[in-house]
Amino acid sequence: MFNRLYRWTLALADSPHAPWALGLVAFAESSFFPIPPDAILVPMSLAKPKRALLYALICTLASVAGGLLGYAIGAFLYATIGKWLIDLYGYGPRIAEVRAVYAHWGWAFILVKGVTPIPFKIVTITSGLLAYSLPLFILFSLITRGTRFFLLAALLHRYGAPINALLEKYFGYFLLLFVAAVVLGFFVATHWM
Repeated sequence: MFNRLYRWTLALADSPHAPWALGLVAFAESSFFPIPPDAILVPMSLAKPKRALLYALICTLASVAGGLLGYAIGAFLYATIGKWLIDLYGYGPRIAEVRAVYAHWGWAFILVKGVTPIPFKIVTITSGLLAYSLPLFILFSLITRGTRFFLLAALLHRYGAPINALLEKYFGYFLLLFVAAVVLGFFVATHWM
C-alpha cells in the first residue's frame, strides 16, 4: 500500500502543475494551513533533483508571501480570524508573555521557529499582532525559511538517489515520521512555546 502511495506521490510531483501546488501550499502554511510544504517539496525534489533548488526558491518566496498574509491577519484581523487561530494553538492566555518575549527576542523567535516543525503561522500572526517591524519580519522570514527549504533541497539534490531508494523501501516509516514531526510541532507550539 505504501509503495503505491509513494509512486503516486512521485507521479504527482512530476506534474506540470506541481510547482504551482508547491507555492500554494507554502503560501497557505505560513498563514492558516496545517500541512508544511515539505510534504510536496520532498517528492518533487526526488522526482527532479536538478530542479530541487528552484523548488526551494518557490517554497521560500511563497512562504514569505504567505507570512505577510499571516502578519496582516495578526495586525488587522486579530479580533476575528487571528484570535481564533492563536487560540487554536493554545496561545490566547499567553499573549502577554509572548509580547514580553517579542520585545527583546522577536528576531530570535522568528529565526528559530521558522526552521523548526513548529507551525510558522504562529510566528507570522504574532508578529503582526505585536506590530513587529515589517522590514525585519520580511528579512528574518527570508533567512529562516530560505535556510530550511534550501538546506532540504540541497540534501535532496546531492543525495537524492540514495534517499529515493530508502524512501521506496521504507516509505511507511518515513510517512509516520513526517506525521509525528508535524504533530510534535503542534504539541510544542501549544505547550512549550
